[in-house]
Amino acid sequence: MDRLARAARALERLADPHAALPPTLVAVAHPDDEVVGAGSLLPRLREAWFAYATDGAPRDGADAARHGLSVADYRALRRRERLAAFAASSIAAPRILELGCADQQAPHHLAGLAWQLAGLCDVHAIDLVLTHPYEGGHPDHDATAFAVQAASALLRRAGRPAPVVLEMASYHAAPDGRLQAGAFLPHAGAGPALALPLDAAARARKQALLDCHASQRETLAQFPLAAERLRAAPAYDLLAPPHAGALLYERMGWGGWQGGRFRALAAAACTALGLGTPPWP
Repeated sequence: MDRLARAARALERLADPHAALPPTLVAVAHPDDEVVGAGSLLPRLREAWFAYATDGAPRDGADAARHGLSVADYRALRRRERLAAFAASSIAAPRILELGCADQQAPHHLAGLAWQLAGLCDVHAIDLVLTHPYEGGHPDHDATAFAVQAASALLRRAGRPAPVVLEMASYHAAPDGRLQAGAFLPHAGAGPALALPLDAAARARKQALLDCHASQRETLAQFPLAAERLRAAPAYDLLAPPHAGALLYERMGWGGWQGGRFRALAAAACTALGLGTPPWP
C-alpha cells in the first residue's frame, strides 16, 4: 500500500469513533499542542506515545515573568498543566516523552530530534504519527515537522518501516499577516484530508482540556472549536520558505527567528544526517 493509500486508511480509522487506532506517536513542539490539534481524539489515544520537542518555557524569561515566575517554575507549571489535561483524558504520565529542547530553540537541534524520533518509531513499532505542518507559524513547529520527515527518511534508509504521517491543523500567517488558526496552509502536495466536526458535548470536553492550560489562555482562545482538521503530510521542500512573504514567527518576533536562519540550520541538519536535499521520497 502506497503512502497516500495508507494515509487515507488512517484518516478513515480516525473518523470512525469505534475503530481501533494503530500504534501512534503524537510528536509536537509544546505542551498543549496535542490538545489544539487533536483534543477530541485524546481519549482514543490512551496507548499512544506523546513526544514533545520543547519544554514550553522560553529561556528569555519573558513568558515566565508575565506569570510572576522564574523560567524553572514556569516550566514546572506547564508540565503540571499538561498532566492535568492528560489525567482528564485518562492518559498515563509515562506516555510522555520529553526530547530536551528549550522553547524557541528546537531549530538548533534538528538532527538530534530526527534521530530521537526515528528511534522512538522503531522501538515502539509506530505506524502513525500526528504532528505539525511546515507553515512558518512557530519555529518549534517547523522544527518538529522537519524532524518527523527526517526521521521517516532515516527509517526508510535503514530498511525499517516508516509510519504514516498526518498533520494537525495549527496556525500560520494569513494573507493580511494576522494569525490564521485551525486551518491548513494550502500545499499542492498534500494528500487526503479529514475534518472532524465537534458537537456541543465534544466542544465542551475540548474546552475543558484547553482550560487545563490556563497559562496559555490568551493564545488558546484564538483556536476554533467547531472542528479538528487533519491531512496527509506533503513531502515538503524543507529548505524553501513555506509561503511567500513574512512568516508568522518573523512578524511575532518569537526568539528573534528569521526564516533564512531556520533554513540554514535545516540545510546543515540534512548534511549531518546524510539525507540529501528534501523533499525526501
